[in-house]
Amino acid sequence: MSAILAPQTRRDVVLVTGSDLAEQAVALLSGFDIVYAGKTPDEDCLVDLCRQHEPVAIIVRYGRITARVIDASPRLRVISKHGTGIDTIDKDAAAARGIAVKAAVGANAPAVAEHTWALILACAKDVPTLDRRMHDGHWDKATHKSLELRGRTLGLVGLGAIGARVAAVGRAMDMRVIANDPFATAAPDGVELLPLADVIAQADVLSLHCPLTQDNANMLNAASLATMRPGAIVVNTARGGLIDEAALAAALTSGALRAAGLDSFQVEPFAAGHPFTGIPNVILSPHIGGVTSDAYVGMGTAAARNVLAVLQQDA
Repeated sequence: MSAILAPQTRRDVVLVTGSDLAEQAVALLSGFDIVYAGKTPDEDCLVDLCRQHEPVAIIVRYGRITARVIDASPRLRVISKHGTGIDTIDKDAAAARGIAVKAAVGANAPAVAEHTWALILACAKDVPTLDRRMHDGHWDKATHKSLELRGRTLGLVGLGAIGARVAAVGRAMDMRVIANDPFATAAPDGVELLPLADVIAQADVLSLHCPLTQDNANMLNAASLATMRPGAIVVNTARGGLIDEAALAAALTSGALRAAGLDSFQVEPFAAGHPFTGIPNVILSPHIGGVTSDAYVGMGTAAARNVLAVLQQDA
């Protein structure tokens, strides 16, 4: 007599818009089936996966979560960002469906703050140029002068978990630190809160650490860049949409700015032949400020915990 097998209970699905997730995060989600969308999922791919698997949660690593993706997910309860920036998620469409949108706030703050300082110092000390010259057999000690940061003004746009860490290093280096953050009710010791226009105009080093919104898109444009101090440095480890790239390229080419260090861009992945690739005083990295082994675990586990918190609350 053959045994009667009990029907298997279908497990809820968490869709990850990437090809992997930290094993610690996977362990937290052990009660779910995890479906990976691959390294570069486009909208059609995500729509197809949502229709096929009906995920209750999406962990967003790459790609955009549009209204069309959300509409293809009838059981979706939470969209959880593997990081802090949620500008790739259609928050209005999610809100209209009663779907929670969560970010892994602060999970990658140490990594991004460190990368910010790597870019600031590389710009101030001309590290890439000197390295190339040395490899070509040159010894520029007699002609080169780099920028000393002590006594200079560090301007920060955004004073959250990342901006506050960048500010602390600036203070330790004896810089004057000024900042603008409309959500900050108080500033850390030694940091002056000023209007945005004053921060831009007074900064010797301007570093961006704010989310991208409709209100601040192209915040650094031809007009605002024209108010900056001659020879200033611009660093962006936040979102590319904060900067009018054509205007920044013009300011760098003209010599109005000393240098820029950029980790995020209007269009990503970075397009081949972009004007920045032909400008020697701009230092580029492929949006990897938060990509460290520690941040990978921190963002993954934070994203997983945000998923569990929403689903357990709904249960």
